[in-house]
Amino acid sequence: MLLVIDIGNTNIKMGVFRGDELVMSLRLATSVGKTSDEYGLNVKDLLEASGIKLTDITAVIMSSVNPNLNYTFEHMVRYYFKVKPMLVGSGIKTGLNIKYNDPKEVGSDRIVNSVAAYYTYGGPVIVIDCGTATTFNVISEKGEFLGGLISFGLKTSADALSGCTAKLPKIELVAPEKIVCKSTITNMQSGIINGFIGMVEHIIKKIKEETGYSNAKVVATGGLSELIGRDGDTVDIFDRTLTLRGLNIIYKLNTARDKQ
Repeated sequence: MLLVIDIGNTNIKMGVFRGDELVMSLRLATSVGKTSDEYGLNVKDLLEASGIKLTDITAVIMSSVNPNLNYTFEHMVRYYFKVKPMLVGSGIKTGLNIKYNDPKEVGSDRIVNSVAAYYTYGGPVIVIDCGTATTFNVISEKGEFLGGLISFGLKTSADALSGCTAKLPKIELVAPEKIVCKSTITNMQSGIINGFIGMVEHIIKKIKEETGYSNAKVVATGGLSELIGRDGDTVDIFDRTLTLRGLNIIYKLNTARDKQ
C-alpha cells in the first residue's frame, strides 16, 4: 500500500492507496512543535483503527508547503515505516509542462492538484484550492501549467477581520440564509462568504476571457470549497480527494519504469 502525505500550513492530509483505490484518509492539525514520534504514534493509531498495519505500507510520497516540518516527517516515515519517502519537488516527474518564470517557485500543493485535475478530468481545466490561501491554477489541453493566482483564504479573512478590529468576534464560517442580515455575526458571515464567492466568480470569468478557455472545467478542492458553489454554476466539480489522488498519480509516474 502507498501512504500519501500532504503537509499544509493548517492541516496535514494523508491517504492510503491500494492501486488506484483510496482505502482511507485522515487529517491532522499542523503543528511545528510536535516531534516525529508524536506524529508517528498519531498516524500509527489512526491507521490501526482502520485495520491497516505499519507493515502494510510499502511506499510513501510527500508534498509540503511547510519546510519546517519536512525533516520531522521524513524522519517519522523512515523510523515507523522503514522506507525512504519520495518528496514532490525539483526533478520529480509530474506529467505537466510547467510554464512558469521559475518552476521552482510553484508550491508543490498547486502542482499536485493540477496533476490530479488534468489526469482525471482532462484539459483545459481550472483548479481552485480553498485552503489557508486560495489558489487558482490553469492547465491547458496539452498539459501545460500556465500559471494562476494566489488570493486570501476564507478562514484567514475571518481571522483578520476579528483580529484587526476591537469589537468584531471570531465566527463560524457558515452561510446565512440571506445576504442582508440583522446581527453582527451574520453580517460578518454574509460579507466574508458572499465576498469570497464574488471574488471566485470574477476571477474565473477573467481567466476564461484571457485564455479563451470558455469550455474549461472548473474543479474545486479544499475544506471550504463547497461554500463557493452554493450559488450559481461557477464550479463544475467538487473533489475533496484531489490532492491525495494527485500524489498517487505522481508516485506512479515516477515508479513506472521500476515496475517494467
